[in-house]
Amino acid sequence: MTLRAVVDPNVFISAQISSLGHPARIARAADKGIFELVVSERLLLELHDVLMRPRFRRHMTESEVENLVEDLREKGIGAEEGEIGRVVPGDPEDDYLVALARVSGADYLVSGDPHLTAASLDTATVTVLTPRRFSEMLEKPG
Repeated sequence: MTLRAVVDPNVFISAQISSLGHPARIARAADKGIFELVVSERLLLELHDVLMRPRFRRHMTESEVENLVEDLREKGIGAEEGEIGRVVPGDPEDDYLVALARVSGADYLVSGDPHLTAASLDTATVTVLTPRRFSEMLEKPG
């Protein structure tokens, strides 16, 4: 059975800054179809908007950002978040990621955000993993 995951845009952003490390491994695994990547227009818009900021210009050109977002749109499984109310303590802007994971039936929500990985986060139907844990899980045989 193929794993299905929602990946926080910040993981893809980290992968663009450095081709080394767990975020980059996750980005490569998504590109190769090693797991089913769940995306939404909101997730892709957040990724696009952040990567278009001036401080990221040295890492990616505008056309590279556009290509990345389009690749993720094409390779990912499109879903809508729906509404679940406030579930992420301290960062309600990330509620949509939990909603997307729940609605899409994702096995995992991958994020390094401490608000999402906090033990107090009620994710009865969503398992939140750090990029390191998810990357290591993908690399395990079987």
